[in-house]
Amino acid sequence: MLTVNYESKKSIRQAFGEELLALGGRNSKIVALDADLSGSTQTLLFAKSFPDRFFDVGIAEQNLMTTALGLSLEGFIPFAATFAVFATGRAYDQIRNSICYQKSNVKIIGAHGGITVGEDGASHQALEDISLMRTIPNMTVIVPSDYEQTRQAVRFAADYNGPVYIRLSRMNVPSLYDNNYMFSLNKAIVLKEGTDVTLVATGDILSEVTKAAEILENHNISAEIINVPVIKPFDCGTIIESISKTNFAVTIENHSIIGGLGAAVCECVSSLMEPKRVVRIGVNDTFGQSGTPNELLKFYGLDSESIAKKVIELKK
Repeated sequence: MLTVNYESKKSIRQAFGEELLALGGRNSKIVALDADLSGSTQTLLFAKSFPDRFFDVGIAEQNLMTTALGLSLEGFIPFAATFAVFATGRAYDQIRNSICYQKSNVKIIGAHGGITVGEDGASHQALEDISLMRTIPNMTVIVPSDYEQTRQAVRFAADYNGPVYIRLSRMNVPSLYDNNYMFSLNKAIVLKEGTDVTLVATGDILSEVTKAAEILENHNISAEIINVPVIKPFDCGTIIESISKTNFAVTIENHSIIGGLGAAVCECVSSLMEPKRVVRIGVNDTFGQSGTPNELLKFYGLDSESIAKKVIELKK
């Protein structure tokens, strides 16, 4: 039985900052880079303890990536952090041609992903970043959903040899995993078993999905919840096994429905099994806008009540 304390929330960004600090204390090869956003990305924790291993390149994201590349070529393990929209958009050429082409050991932290950036509005709300990163050869894409999953993802990235993109959100979220959780690059997590519909989610939206599943239970709809923390490489097997049982899937993501989690699930289903229906819930090919995170989640149909309502309509 999945039990979530929705009143107790923790910061995913804080998890990154604290784990990076801990890793820095154990490995002198780890360095941190930022683009004038260390307070927002939480690299400031690392900067205060290891000022000689911290580099703020200013508002120059392309330089951020190429400097990280240079440090990696000298044997360091760089974590380059900035807002996801600038990391993946403004510096795409540097990531593709300089970092991924030669499989350099650079870790890119895209903070403030999705519409839950809130009042900063469309210019700062990355809704295409997962799509951009998962299409580049040699790139690993991780989208953690809570504090513990973030900590372990950062730890994994430090040990992994090759480019990694980790997408973080601004919102504080409920804890869904405890110390017994073990991060896996190749395995999605069946967070709750069910028989009537498969709900597939990634990132900060997962807690809205668990609440939606509780609403669905009151309507006699048994929802299986699959958390996908790794978008690339993608665990098709767990998804296929679940949909084979429920015959129907709904993907939920704080991202465009084009090219992200929903697209990955559709690719698996269309190529590996007999036709099954997959409905994608996300941002429908539009830009974001200013508002509080909760207002925007409701407006774009990503809050728990909207998700449950959509599933109930689909099951009629």
